[in-house]
Amino acid sequence: MPLVTTTEMFRKAYEGGYAIGAFNVNNMEIIQGITEAAKEENAPLILQVSAGARKYAKHVYLMKLVEAAIEDTGLPIALHLDHGDSFELCRDCIDGGFSSVMIDGSKYSFEENIALTKQVVDYAHAKGIVVEGELGKLAGIEDAVNVSDADAQFTNPAEVEEFVARTGVDSLAIAIGTSHGAYKFKPGQKPQLRFDILEEVQRRLPNFPIVLHGASSVMPEYVEIVNKFGGQMPNAIGVPEDMLRKAATMAVCKINIDSDLRLAMTASIRQHMAEHPDHFDPRQYLKPARENIKAVVKHKLVNVLGCAGKA
Repeated sequence: MPLVTTTEMFRKAYEGGYAIGAFNVNNMEIIQGITEAAKEENAPLILQVSAGARKYAKHVYLMKLVEAAIEDTGLPIALHLDHGDSFELCRDCIDGGFSSVMIDGSKYSFEENIALTKQVVDYAHAKGIVVEGELGKLAGIEDAVNVSDADAQFTNPAEVEEFVARTGVDSLAIAIGTSHGAYKFKPGQKPQLRFDILEEVQRRLPNFPIVLHGASSVMPEYVEIVNKFGGQMPNAIGVPEDMLRKAATMAVCKINIDSDLRLAMTASIRQHMAEHPDHFDPRQYLKPARENIKAVVKHKLVNVLGCAGKA
């Protein structure tokens, strides 16, 4: 089975009231943990690569790892560029075999965002590749994305119809209160998502797939382990999973998850090295790290996204 686009995935997700997990990948163990979980839960899957991950692992290595995952699992898998920041990067990923790309023009003016996004859409659609755009600015830090709280902006629902019509994008990432990284909310601040914005976007764009970035829950059990073995993350607060589940029953068809995977992997490695300081074989600490990744993904597929059994 070759890579698939997200078009059919999103149609089924919208109609079925669930979301597809879009999990960021950087290396073999992360890909294995994610895809093994999805296979056991018979879930459709989006593996996504940031510009930083592509630079770290190299395009050709990531492509071959994803090809191996498809052969191993037989699952419908889309390979997506996360936060592409230029036409050139999107073009290279399209030409290099990705089945989906995101062009993030949210840092530009509305007109500049439209122009850049349409340029990518025109190129991608000519080759049968789907495109995700973004309106609004999420706060937080993740790889090359760095937006301060002061610069963050909720998506303006009044702009979404014009943006989609003029660009031709296939899905739209919006800002309703999620943020990148582990520190999504300040200590003492009640986590809250702007479902009123999501509802208005859904009203204006019926049956159109919406995407949530920065949606890791920063699972406290892994934060506790990281802190126990030398970490400094006492104020890490993520998005409550019940809010994500609610969003998945609405217009949200794709939910991005990265920080939870990083935390699970790091927690496992920190604990293993603390308990086995004499171990130096990477397989000894990467195997349990891979199992942690798998456990997190299974939990998300079943309890948050609702896409288990939907492959």
